[in-house]
Amino acid sequence: MASDIDTKLRAPEAYPLARRALEAMEKNKVWPTPQNFELWTHYVCDPSGPLAKEIGRIIAEGGAFTDGACDQLAATYLAGGKLTEEIRDTGDALTKELNSVSQAIKSAQKSSEAYGVTLEYASKSLDNDQGDLRETVETLAAATRRIQAENQTLESRLSDSTAEVSRLREHLEQVRRDATTDGLTNLANRKAFDAELERMCAASEADGLPLTLAVLDIDHFKTFNDTWGHQTGDQVLRYVAGVIGQSGSSPRMAARYGGEEFALLFPGENASQAFNVLEQIRVEVASRILKRRSTNEDLGTITLSAGLAERATGENGHELLERADSALYVSKRSGRNQVTRADSIASAA
Repeated sequence: MASDIDTKLRAPEAYPLARRALEAMEKNKVWPTPQNFELWTHYVCDPSGPLAKEIGRIIAEGGAFTDGACDQLAATYLAGGKLTEEIRDTGDALTKELNSVSQAIKSAQKSSEAYGVTLEYASKSLDNDQGDLRETVETLAAATRRIQAENQTLESRLSDSTAEVSRLREHLEQVRRDATTDGLTNLANRKAFDAELERMCAASEADGLPLTLAVLDIDHFKTFNDTWGHQTGDQVLRYVAGVIGQSGSSPRMAARYGGEEFALLFPGENASQAFNVLEQIRVEVASRILKRRSTNEDLGTITLSAGLAERATGENGHELLERADSALYVSKRSGRNQVTRADSIASAA
């Protein structure tokens, strides 16, 4: 089924939308590549969607839409893209390889059929005592050598094909990992997290086990970036991602959700259990004095704010994420560097 955006792009309003996309690209100094045009067309088609919110955040913070930034946005928010292209190319290669093997097998079958004819002819010659015995033996020997050579060729071809298919399978798996992984932090990306969130919500509804979602945000990250530069900011993002990734068996899934925001899923764990893990992460990050690698310069400390929500019966992923986001907002509004539970907000209200 076509998406709402696809429907809009097939409607009469497609031309005005395309013009708006180009105007937005020109205004924000975005290079007009096909991928960027697709990205910004989605932006103008869905002004309240997650892509538009992320672009709005970058604009508000004075960020630049470099090639790398646009590539990251496309990898996070555009479905298909490079993954679809890679899958198609790998599928074509597999088809070509299998066709080659099929031709080799057909060739071997023809050789076997010819060998059978030769044997039948030799049998009749011997039965009728019409042919020279030596000539018959030489004919059989030559046919046997041919079929042996064909079989050796087929065996070698099958061995090569097995290795090639294995290589293509590994390549496809690497493409799948790349399409679901954030390139900077090596955590899952937003697209992978959203898919896993819906799957885990369905599993929680079916088995009755708890599911908790948390959203974390690096406090005053824009100021840090403006002060120390984006390269140092990227190092901080990798550091925080490392702390999250090493926080034990939980969370089961962690993702960079956009910019300086991270999201975590705790399947089978309630809000209290998730809160303890988040507190450990928060304290560890806040207690470390950061230094610039190149100069060993003291960068001070950073802090995290977080919000978490335990899934309620019948609640879908979007609703659960909204409650966790609301809890994060309370943490920010209440002074930052703290973790807020959604159920504590409801109790206070």
